[in-house]
Amino acid sequence: MIDLNITKELHGAQGTMQLNCKTTIQEGEFVALSGKSGSGKTTLLRILAGLENAKGTITVHQQKWLDTSFTLVPQKRKIGFVFQDYALFENMTVEQNLLYVAKDPQLAEKLLALTELTQLKKRYPNSLSGGQKQRVSICRALMKKPKILLLDEPLSALDLTMRNKLQEELLLLHKEFHTTTIMVTHNPAEIYRLASRVIILENGTIIQDTKTEDILYDLAPTEGSITLRGEVLHTTKNTALVAVGKKRIEITLTTQQAQQLSLGEKIKFRATHFQLC
Repeated sequence: MIDLNITKELHGAQGTMQLNCKTTIQEGEFVALSGKSGSGKTTLLRILAGLENAKGTITVHQQKWLDTSFTLVPQKRKIGFVFQDYALFENMTVEQNLLYVAKDPQLAEKLLALTELTQLKKRYPNSLSGGQKQRVSICRALMKKPKILLLDEPLSALDLTMRNKLQEELLLLHKEFHTTTIMVTHNPAEIYRLASRVIILENGTIIQDTKTEDILYDLAPTEGSITLRGEVLHTTKNTALVAVGKKRIEITLTTQQAQQLSLGEKIKFRATHFQLC
């Protein structure tokens, strides 16, 4: 369990603001951290990782990581951090990038197999695609067997197909390694597919902290006829769940239409009789 109660003065494009976060995250949760750019999301991850200072307290599994007189160094925090820009060692192979973190060939082989990278383990990063590099980055973070996995918009630069694939792999790795995962993301489909909980920051303050299924339930039932644009969250044989802004709409489809849709795809549809739920 993570008990977090920290403050830090931030200087952004809009001037000075106070990052002020108090929350508890249960062991094994997958938490999406969302909010506008400059709201303090990345800074919060960096404070958890020990890469930035803050005032207050952080307690993880009853161990003090931060208080008024003590700060645990990053190397002892058992944190895995995945950045958007991969941050791989270009002069090392895929396998060497993993073994640099921990000399555990068995774990490296397991991670490479889970992410379908085994055939690429002798390749260098400059010969990999963006999606492959990000998979290596995720595997490298897990080589520490971290208690907490921090992800700073790791999939935002990838195309839709690769993003969907890596979402599945992230969820698999989260469950396989029993990590507590905190991911910065703005993507509604990503939040819906991966997270059990959403924390939204605005100007350094938590303005919403709720279960994922509740984040889109904030409008009374409505009927009418209108053209809508949204992002596909989930499909079944004859339906699709679509995020329209912060609302969630279930639409009825033919089997052929449902097969043509991809998760995360942007669609436009005409609703002659609809109900927002």
